[in-house]
Amino acid sequence: MNGIRAAHRKGFLDWVQESKPDIICIQELRADQEQIPNAIKNLGYHQHIQVAEKKGYSGVAIFSKEEPLSISEGIGTEWIDSEGRVIIAEFNSFYVCSVYAPSGTTGDVRQDMKYKFLDDFYAFGKEFLNKEKDIVFCGDFNICHEAIDIHNPEKQNNTSGFLPEERKWVSDFLAMGYQDVFRSLHQGEPDLYSWWSYRAASKERNKGWRIDYHLATKKLASKAVKAEIEMKWNISDHAPVSVVYDIN
Repeated sequence: MNGIRAAHRKGFLDWVQESKPDIICIQELRADQEQIPNAIKNLGYHQHIQVAEKKGYSGVAIFSKEEPLSISEGIGTEWIDSEGRVIIAEFNSFYVCSVYAPSGTTGDVRQDMKYKFLDDFYAFGKEFLNKEKDIVFCGDFNICHEAIDIHNPEKQNNTSGFLPEERKWVSDFLAMGYQDVFRSLHQGEPDLYSWWSYRAASKERNKGWRIDYHLATKKLASKAVKAEIEMKWNISDHAPVSVVYDIN
């Protein structure tokens, strides 16, 4: 989202009250604890955030009805953690991670940093495969994995977010032991996107990108029974990506 305060003005509370998610992962919070609107603080969720050192920038959060057993922030790389890009909540039988990968659209410097983030995050994801509990990484990875995940793919091969190296990273991350939960439940279905530019009526024309994922360990992914991109909501330039897991 483009900030929790902007989302609040555009119907975040209405979405929560209608969708009633047990856990909400937020990326691009763009606020510290004091700046979160009181109406959101009073939703009745346990709320944990990681704030970027730079004011009004990045930031991730996890809101949950159940209180987490523990919260951890970052992946141990100083510049990544200072940008507020990763927060993990531990529950009884699984972990949930809210993750916000850098965008490389502003030039070569940020693209190189994006690659560095992906390298470090790959190693971070590998560590969780050795833990007793399953995990799902939820968030904005700023990458479209396959041609089906982006409009006009033939014209996007040199665009950050659809570069061959980025797409290969997603393939490698999945091959390591994770599953793209949404795509698993919507195999081969085209025109399913989670982000649209504000320009040229992109959402109205559904000229979008699917860059928001649930990447889960295979055992947890197998418990997903429904996945939806809630396109009707205009909370930001992203739509909520909601997955229902039957973990009982």
